[in-house]
Amino acid sequence: MTKSGKIELMAPAGNFESLQAAIDNSADSVYFGVEQLNMRARASINFTIEDLPEIVKRCSAKGIRTYLTLNTIIYDHDLSVIKTLLSAAKSAGITAVIAMDQAVIAYAREIGMEVHISTQVNITNIEAVKFYALFADTVVLSRELSLRQIKKICEQIEKDQIKGPSGNLIEVEIFGHGALCMAVSGKCYMSLHTYNSSANRGACKQNCRKKYSVIDQETGVELELDNEYIMSPKDLCTLDFLDQVINTGAKVLKIEGRGRAPEYVAKVIKTYREAIDAIDEGTYTPERVSHWMTELEKVYNRGFWSGYYLGQKLGEWSNVSGSKATQKKVYVGKGVHFFPKPSIGEFLIEAYDIRIGDTILITGPTTGVEEFELTEMLVNDEPLSIAKKGDSCTIPTKFRIRPSDKLYKIVPG
Repeated sequence: MTKSGKIELMAPAGNFESLQAAIDNSADSVYFGVEQLNMRARASINFTIEDLPEIVKRCSAKGIRTYLTLNTIIYDHDLSVIKTLLSAAKSAGITAVIAMDQAVIAYAREIGMEVHISTQVNITNIEAVKFYALFADTVVLSRELSLRQIKKICEQIEKDQIKGPSGNLIEVEIFGHGALCMAVSGKCYMSLHTYNSSANRGACKQNCRKKYSVIDQETGVELELDNEYIMSPKDLCTLDFLDQVINTGAKVLKIEGRGRAPEYVAKVIKTYREAIDAIDEGTYTPERVSHWMTELEKVYNRGFWSGYYLGQKLGEWSNVSGSKATQKKVYVGKGVHFFPKPSIGEFLIEAYDIRIGDTILITGPTTGVEEFELTEMLVNDEPLSIAKKGDSCTIPTKFRIRPSDKLYKIVPG
């Protein structure tokens, strides 16, 4: 829980672009992986040990907590690696480690680092919370619990005054938005069995997202299915009942998406930030919820459902293999130079045209994510309405442009 008393909004960061997007859109905390020992080792670029001081520097300047995910299955040959990584994280000032394996938990406690228990542990009851309170200050509950069950656990923590190693009441973290998989709290063996690539080591092949036929082995009859993607659930979205989520007493709301693009992080964090603030201010209305849902639909999603929070027994399955986003980005060009006094960025157009009136998107490791309507530009030093491949164009901006920045335009999905 933040100092303001609001639920903590926790953002994913798969790279520096996403990290900056989370910071710029007022996340309270960020979580990220370093190299291979995390559940998104294959899905996102991930940071290196050398990046830890820079992560802490950027986040601490804004009062943002930093959480290192080290939540895969650990083998003996990993032990020296986790000790090196945890020691570096502690030295850099990382706030906490998210862990499931006792080896990680034990070493983190040995060096005095705060521990959060990963959802992979599958905590579903108050006795499990009491046990892990011996080692951790935050527990991530199983994704399969209802809001009623979560509320009961939170109330029991308060009633029994269950405290973590810090001496504070143990905090409950739950998932608020993002991809769900068919497995119980993320523990799946399908990728391992079919590709010898373990999801529990961060190397999920996501083969559950493909089309499959279901055949009765006795009769050979293929079952008629309403949906072809029978193992690919829609994305979790709690925004339209976020007031009920907050009312459970959970202290941390986690947004999934370390493998997603930086504009996804920017849009989702901005939207949930506004909704959390609106609930606190008494301005959370159906009209605003409708607007926020439209905004969320613009970025990557497989459709939305409420997960198990409202008591559904079965999943709602996606009818597409990929995204149902109403918008997408197309690459246009790259940053070349920034002129600070007039605050103008120069770009080289390498792919698609852009024209006055387009919505453009600029991303970069330091820039983060900036999206705005193009209202004026110079093309090869002339005021034109369209810039084409090979052209040099200059665009007024309110922020610094860097050679590492990429220029996109937003088009209908």
